[in-house]
Amino acid sequence: MAWLYADSSVLVKRHVAELGTAWVRALTAHASGNHIMTAHLTQVEGMSALNRRRREGTLDATQYMQIVDDWVALCTVEYQLVALSPAIVDRCRLVLEAHPLRAYDAVQLATAILGNHALIAVEQPPLIFLTADRRLQEAAVVEGLAVDDPNRYP
Repeated sequence: MAWLYADSSVLVKRHVAELGTAWVRALTAHASGNHIMTAHLTQVEGMSALNRRRREGTLDATQYMQIVDDWVALCTVEYQLVALSPAIVDRCRLVLEAHPLRAYDAVQLATAILGNHALIAVEQPPLIFLTADRRLQEAAVVEGLAVDDPNRYP
């Protein structure tokens, strides 16, 4: 059992078959015992990614509706969603000053950093930051997080 911080690039793989999907599904399966933490805005990023696939024709309307229903259920029941807070916004400023990230990526990283601090404060093992975004991986490593990339797993 581990605490995993997964951004939308990882969690969407749970629903859409692509590189890393089997690995993500194994890590996020209820039977794994892993806890999944993510920023509340991941819900929005995930919906954006799914709608892009629908518009591009890689998901038909039926597939899209099934995946969205599952996405909403998992966000509600299985993931620990962390709301944007003043502490996260303050950490975003520091993250953006140190790394060339987009705003939502900064929120993901800041949320993970503060979540990691909270786990360590209660004597839990550090979380593992999961993202398929190379720039975000590099920033997370500099910030002291353990990182893994689903695109490394076929």
